[in-house]
Amino acid sequence: MHIRIFNYNTLERVHQFEAHSDYLRSLVVHPTLPYVISSSDDMLVKMWDWDNKWAMKQSFEGHTHYVMQIAINPKDNNTFATASLDKTVKVWQFGSNVPNFTLEGHEKGVNCVDYYHGGEKPYIISGADDHLVKIWDYQNKTCVQTLDGHAQNVSSVCFHPELPLIITGSEDSTVRLWHANTYRLETTLNYGLERVWCIQAQKGANTVAIGYDEGSVTLKLGREEPAVSMDSSGKILWAKHSEIQQANLKTISAEESEAIQDGERLPLSVKDLGSSEIYPQTLAHSSNGRFVVACGDGEYIVYTAMALRNKDFGQGLEFVWAVDPNMFAVRESATNVKIKKNFKDHKSIRSDMVLEGISGGPLLALRSTNSLCFFDWESAVLVRRIEITSKNIYWSDNGEMVAICGDESFYVLKYNADAVANATDVTEDGIEDAFEVIGEQTEVVKTGFWIGDCFIFTTALNRINYYVGGEIVTIAHVDRPLYLLGYMAKESRVYAVDKDLNVISYKLILSVLEYQTAVMRRDFDSADKVLATIPKEQRTRVAHFLEKQGFKKQALAVSQDPDHRFDLAVALGDLKTAYDLAIQMDSEEKWKALSNAATLKSELMLAGECLGRARDYGGLMLLATCAGSAPLLQKLSVESAAAESHNISFLSSLLLGDIDSCLDKLIATGRLPEAAFLARTHAPSRVQSILDLWKNKASSHSEKSSKKIGESLADPVKYENLFPGFAESLKRESFIREISKIPVPANVRVPSVANRNVEQELEEAVASGVVSFTEDGQAVLKNAPPSEKQQLKAPAPPQMARQPSPARESSPVPVREPTPVREPTPEPAQYEEEEEEEFGDNQEEIHVPNEEEDAFGTSKTPDVVLETSRPDIVPPRGSTAPDVVSAPAPQEVQEDRWSDDDFGDAENGDLNMDDLNLDEED
Repeated sequence: MHIRIFNYNTLERVHQFEAHSDYLRSLVVHPTLPYVISSSDDMLVKMWDWDNKWAMKQSFEGHTHYVMQIAINPKDNNTFATASLDKTVKVWQFGSNVPNFTLEGHEKGVNCVDYYHGGEKPYIISGADDHLVKIWDYQNKTCVQTLDGHAQNVSSVCFHPELPLIITGSEDSTVRLWHANTYRLETTLNYGLERVWCIQAQKGANTVAIGYDEGSVTLKLGREEPAVSMDSSGKILWAKHSEIQQANLKTISAEESEAIQDGERLPLSVKDLGSSEIYPQTLAHSSNGRFVVACGDGEYIVYTAMALRNKDFGQGLEFVWAVDPNMFAVRESATNVKIKKNFKDHKSIRSDMVLEGISGGPLLALRSTNSLCFFDWESAVLVRRIEITSKNIYWSDNGEMVAICGDESFYVLKYNADAVANATDVTEDGIEDAFEVIGEQTEVVKTGFWIGDCFIFTTALNRINYYVGGEIVTIAHVDRPLYLLGYMAKESRVYAVDKDLNVISYKLILSVLEYQTAVMRRDFDSADKVLATIPKEQRTRVAHFLEKQGFKKQALAVSQDPDHRFDLAVALGDLKTAYDLAIQMDSEEKWKALSNAATLKSELMLAGECLGRARDYGGLMLLATCAGSAPLLQKLSVESAAAESHNISFLSSLLLGDIDSCLDKLIATGRLPEAAFLARTHAPSRVQSILDLWKNKASSHSEKSSKKIGESLADPVKYENLFPGFAESLKRESFIREISKIPVPANVRVPSVANRNVEQELEEAVASGVVSFTEDGQAVLKNAPPSEKQQLKAPAPPQMARQPSPARESSPVPVREPTPVREPTPEPAQYEEEEEEEFGDNQEEIHVPNEEEDAFGTSKTPDVVLETSRPDIVPPRGSTAPDVVSAPAPQEVQEDRWSDDDFGDAENGDLNMDDLNLDEED
């Protein structure tokens, strides 16, 4: 007895009030005014105004039994009808307390009522407990038809707002669909959900909802695709219910056409041509556009396209045109197809399989569940049978190509008319050479047509694509299903329509399609001629097509997109073009891609420059270590530190043997514990200063704690007992620092740092008098070369010869024997004359091993690569030797050896960070 109002977003109850003194039976909302109308078992109808705090606006009295349903007239919102168990239907008007008139005819109580939505029939439909459905003319107030078929009370009736259907539901569990014009029973639905109580059709769609005792069912009736067709001149015909209307694309001016955006609704003027005698489900123009056929309700009618004059008609489930506009075929039943020529019977085909549909074109196609048969129009002879499940067939204009579309994919076949004409061997499946498979694509085709050798189609995912040469190109993504109409070459546009008959278009340049068609046919002369006519903004699309066909060089020449051109240049190995494009775009991603391509082609100088421009410090480090370039590593250490790539910066300094720089980097980044342990191992002289920093930091973090962490750190100077040998380690550090200043010849292969004993080396050096220490513990090398004198902290004694290899007998320094697991270093080859000048052929040099070097001058620190046959050992810091340290040359010269020129001379600065463009200003 109450009406309750809810917010349907939050499900919160907004208001409630007592509306009637008995159960409510029906509620309707007025389409324009703020009114709700209710009916009840108290035999009253009431109207409520929600703008006025749900006050009752009016009460309607007149029924003598329960009022079961209300329906507002869609053509006149001021009137409504009510159905009552008093066996009547009454029509009311707002403002009047008494009904306008009463419709009587049912023998029992009326349960339901609805209005016809079309404009041409003033009809009301009602259903009652007498198992009957009646259609009333409310202007003449007479019953025009009674529908008899239900076995129990009729509980719900509905005029479908879009389709010519009457839908009725009953307590016999069935829903019956009747033709609204012929009143023929079309079908009966029974979902086994007990009694039917309500039916509701969605406006603007073909969806219907049905409510039962045991649940509800939602179903779609008919098909969403509109009945529409366009001829080659741009005239469009469509059916709105039974009304045929025409629109003409040529009425759009040139200025309007230029301003039209892709996907925008076209401003077309619509002209009414008249009404069809049937409800058209499909419309189709003949090939010359002179005739148009309307097919539906099991019938077809052929009209003249201009005046809609009836030319032919008959019974038929489906109708298709041949290429000849005077020939067509009609599927009369599930097994019989009739071919007509000049509107007279020509041939008949009786199939031994149940047909699901037929398709027209150069050949007549009959589709069944698992096969497709092509027949000749004139002779009705089988041309080819193909075992395939198909839904639609689309032929190209020249009749050479055909697309066979199935549920999940489509096939493109080439039709060989000459083979069919000259065939002598015809099997029961027809002529084997009639068709040649060109390709298969996994796309669900909804609608389509051909332009040359390009197949334009819409997909189930609401895309407009075209297929050419085995590749699919997307024209547009749309937000609703579209149905293709055709293509106008003059406007270079594809036209489509949605289910609401809005016509939209998309730009598709004909010259692009002609070019792609010419390429697919390998007619390159024609393709070159067409290319000149393609607008520049469309050439990148052409380039993508060429790339997919394998013509990458041509694609590079055609493409206008720098990104695409760069990718093509890299793929082709055209590094110069790729470099020029990378300069233009200046993208880190492009520089990295180019560096990879340059590395693959051994263009290491170019690779280095690209890595520098990309700020790829990891890649630069790889390049510098492979090249053995100390200057490049030095520059990399500085630049990566500025860019806060601390790991790269630290490793660069470590590989250079610059322990002081490594410690400074750890301190700068707050890694004081790591700095202290590194100093304890490699630079004991700096332990105390780093330890002070560590203590201060630890103490600052533990100010609020009773435990002072900083106090638990021991100073090696104050607590010598905890650090045995610390004083000796200071001497060894000084010794190592001095001998690291002496250059190592490029042809010396030094052993691993793992096999050195620095303490023993120092003892041997002191015993031989090569090394001495000052009062403050600084090591002094005797007889150091003049070039090194300025670097020594103490005055240099007379010069001594340096031993480049342990095999030299003239070495004044005792050399420690290598471990048993290592092979002795081979005798190095004689230096070239210019090498002797570089290292000093008349200057004797000495190499004194220390804690971090073995007898061959190789650092024992972890930054030195173990002995190997590759040039990957970096010389000590300050070296003037060539960048690449290699083993002695073998007897047989290899042809593919890298020379030092490949990487540049470190001393002359051929390969440095400035060349690699790491500076900010570069």
